[in-house]
Amino acid sequence: MRKKILNRTRITAVRFTADEYAGIEKRFKAAACRKMSQYMRKCLLNMPVTVHYRNESLDECMLEIIRLRKELSALGNNFNQTVKKLHTLDQISEFRAWIISTEAQRKELLEKVEAIQSCIEKMAGKWLRS
Repeated sequence: MRKKILNRTRITAVRFTADEYAGIEKRFKAAACRKMSQYMRKCLLNMPVTVHYRNESLDECMLEIIRLRKELSALGNNFNQTVKKLHTLDQISEFRAWIISTEAQRKELLEKVEAIQSCIEKMAGKWLRS
């Protein structure tokens, strides 16, 4: 069964003040409609309009988490570079024990950073879907 295609041939013009239009545009941007004409048609024909609401406190939390993720990544990179430089001092016997313990700490830090980043990515995925 084919769906009947309806051509819209009638045009109606409506004039708004700048404030009225700004209010309509704000509500349109919050709606799930892709085009202003689709939104206006739904409003005028008393059809349901799906609106997306954002949780502002969650938005702020996600912004902070994103900043933390960047800092953790930078910390991991800096620590990684430091350990690589320490390996150049491997010939000095006094540094060998310290290098070995630092290498273990490096691995542990990088594992934790990866775990935290994975958790942040999961949270971001849920946040973007809401």
